[in-house]
Amino acid sequence: MSQRSRSVALIATTALAAAGLAACSTPEPSPGVTEDTVTVGTHTPLTGPAAAGYSSISAATKAYFDYVNDNGGINGRNIEYIVKDDGYNPATTSTVVRELVQEDEVFAVINGLGTPTHSAVVDYLNENDVPDLFVASGSPKWDQPDTFPNTFAYNANYIVEAKALATYAQETWPDKTFCVLGQDDDFGTDFTTGLVQVLGADGLASTQTYSVSVQDVVAQVGAMQAAGCEVNFLATVNGFTALALGTAAKMKYGAQWVSSSSGGDYPTLVGYLGEDVAPLLLQGFVSSNYLPFSPDDAWVALFQEINDEYNDGAPFSGNKIYGMSVGYLFAQALAKAGDDPTRESLLDALEVGALTGNGIVPLGFSTDSHAAFEGVGITVVDEGVQDYVDGEIYTTDAGNGPVEPYTGEAVALEGDGIPTA
Repeated sequence: MSQRSRSVALIATTALAAAGLAACSTPEPSPGVTEDTVTVGTHTPLTGPAAAGYSSISAATKAYFDYVNDNGGINGRNIEYIVKDDGYNPATTSTVVRELVQEDEVFAVINGLGTPTHSAVVDYLNENDVPDLFVASGSPKWDQPDTFPNTFAYNANYIVEAKALATYAQETWPDKTFCVLGQDDDFGTDFTTGLVQVLGADGLASTQTYSVSVQDVVAQVGAMQAAGCEVNFLATVNGFTALALGTAAKMKYGAQWVSSSSGGDYPTLVGYLGEDVAPLLLQGFVSSNYLPFSPDDAWVALFQEINDEYNDGAPFSGNKIYGMSVGYLFAQALAKAGDDPTRESLLDALEVGALTGNGIVPLGFSTDSHAAFEGVGITVVDEGVQDYVDGEIYTTDAGNGPVEPYTGEAVALEGDGIPTA
C-alpha cells in the first residue's frame, strides 16, 4: 500500500470512529417524549375527604394544556396529561405514581397534591430520575436539592405563609388573643412553626389539631372558644376551613379567621357553606395567596376564557387559577428545555432561574433552591368578593429571616399566555 493509500485509510478509519462516538453521545429520548407529544401525569384526590376542595385543580390544568395544544403546542409538541385519583391516601398514591412511571412512562410528574400523599412517593421519583415538579403542598421538604434533586415545590412554603399572616395579624389586631387549628401532619406542624417564629413561643393561647379522617371539630373549636381565642389561624384544607367556621357559628362563637391559601379559596368555601350563609360567615375572612387573583387581572380574564371554552364552563374559582398557573409554569419550563427536551434539560431550565411563572412575588428556583414563591399577599373577603389588600405583600424565608414588604411588580401577561423559548 502506498503512503497516500495508507493516509486515506487512516483518515477514513478516524472519521468512522468519530462518527461512532458522535452517535454514542446523542442523548437517548426521554420517556414520554415523541416527535409530536410530551406526556406528563399527576396524582390528586378526585375522590375522598379532600376531593371537594381540590379535584377541580387537575381539570383546570388540563383545560390550559388543551388551550396550548389547540394553539400549536410547545415547540411543536402537544402536552398529554394523565390524571390519577389517589383519594388523598398515601398508599394509593404509591400505586398510581408507579403506574404513571412504569406503565404510562411519563416525562414528568407535575403538581402531585398533598403533603402526606406526596411524601409517600418523593423518594421513588428521585431514585428513578423522574422530574417531580411543582408539588401541590407548602411543605419545606420539597426544597432539598441535595436530597431530592428532581423535586421542585409550587405552593408558597407553609412557614413563609404563616410568618406573613402572623405579621399582618400582629399589625392589624395587636391586642388580640391568637390561636391555631392545624392538620395533624407536616401541614399543621410547619404552619404553626411559622406562627411561633413571629408571635413568640407564648404567642398562641391554644394549639388545636384535626385529622382528615374525622369530620368533626366540635372539641377543637370548643377548646379555642374556652381559651378566649379572638384571632384563629387555620392550617386547614378547604373542607375543614368550612367545617371550623360552620361549627363556630353553631356554637355562637365569633372570631376572626386567618387561613393558609390551601384552605382559603372563597368560591370553594361557598360551595361547602352554601350561598345564603357563606357571605355572612366569610365576611372579613383573611387568607394568603401568591397568584393573580383580582377580578380585573389580565391573567384571571384569560383563565376565565379558557375555563369557559375548555373546562365545560365549570364554576370559576381560585382552584382554576391555581391549576392553570401550574400548567403555564410547566409550559414555560418545557419551552426553555429546547426543541428536543430531555429530563435533564427540563431540570436545567428550572435551575438556571429563567422561569418567571405568573405570580405576584418572585420564584425562587435556582441550583441551590427548589422553593417556589418567596412570599405571599394578603387577601380579605368583603361583601362576597375576595381580593388582595393594597400594599400587603410580604417576602420571607422558611428560617429565621425577617418578614419584609414587597414592592416589586407582579408578572404581567404577555401575548396569549402561551410561553415561548
